[in-house]
Amino acid sequence: MMKKILFVTGTRADFGKIKSLMDKVESMEGFELHVLVTGMHMMKLYGSTFNEVKKQNYGNSYLISNQHIDEPMCSVLSNTISIISRLVNSIDPDMIVVHGDRIEALAGATVGALNHIRVCHIEGGELSGTIDDSIRHSITKLSHIHMVANDEAKQRLIQMGENKKAIFIIGSPDLDIMDSGSLPSLEAAKNHYDIEFERYGIVMFHPVTSEEKDIEQYASNLFKVLDRSGKKYVVIYPNNDPGSLKILDVIGRYKDHTNFKVFPSINFESFLVLLKNSDFIIGNSSAGVREAPFYGLPSVNIGTRQNSRFRGPSVLDCGYSEKDIERVLTQIDKLNVEKSTWFGKGNSTELFQSHIDSERMWDIPVQKVFVDL
Repeated sequence: MMKKILFVTGTRADFGKIKSLMDKVESMEGFELHVLVTGMHMMKLYGSTFNEVKKQNYGNSYLISNQHIDEPMCSVLSNTISIISRLVNSIDPDMIVVHGDRIEALAGATVGALNHIRVCHIEGGELSGTIDDSIRHSITKLSHIHMVANDEAKQRLIQMGENKKAIFIIGSPDLDIMDSGSLPSLEAAKNHYDIEFERYGIVMFHPVTSEEKDIEQYASNLFKVLDRSGKKYVVIYPNNDPGSLKILDVIGRYKDHTNFKVFPSINFESFLVLLKNSDFIIGNSSAGVREAPFYGLPSVNIGTRQNSRFRGPSVLDCGYSEKDIERVLTQIDKLNVEKSTWFGKGNSTELFQSHIDSERMWDIPVQKVFVDL
């Protein structure tokens, strides 16, 4: 029988990571893809990235806004649960696929669990170090099937009482795109975004919800150092967590600066090309500790947002002060780094397909039990 699979995407980041999986489901016989597009995608301030999803021409896409600017996270969670609940009642999916640690993923897992629908969680079992960890681990306990990046994540889920037979190591799906031959050329990416810099760094600095009252000062410290460095920078807006508008206020001071090119969002494939060919990435995005090392690219990780996530020798950590940021920025050119495969080898889509097409996975019961160590 035809199996309906509903993917939930709320940000440019999670869409980039799971797009190859959605493409695969869309092409597979016996499966029917459904995609809910919500969250940041639907917000003009952050680049209206729902347009990137629309370009994929999926047969069943649902574009539904779940929030207004600066709406509290608890309210957004409530809105999203209501949206997904109505959608599930309409399409009756056999599985809901969610990614990572965002509010939209938590809402999807909640609806699936309460409606006895299998939930497949991509990239659970990881640590970052903020409220994201609590959200991610909550999604784990609501999910029935886990597709993780590596054995460390698998062991952590087993420690949380998950059935090891329901855990599948597939790596990080975005690495498939990173290592593919389908990316645009650097020239095409630069021309599309009117970037004339020959050499540049990537800047991505997100709010930390528990540090919202200080986040404007932290962002100000960062951009003062970047300005003094005399280097060129491609700056991408933060995500829409509380505190985002304060960071945007700081970025706005530099939008006409000749050394900065500022974008609400950049197409995922173009972003990967720009990242791969940059001198380094700086900020507190997971891209600095996941994607950058896969390319053998040095990165500066600022503050606490990723403080529990695995990082290799290509990542330099620092605090929020101007002195700390300036110190590591002067060291970045001295790093000699190698490509890392900690988060996968670029074959996640193939592994994902083999698992969802197997009877073993669909035999995993919807009624969960806690497995003691």
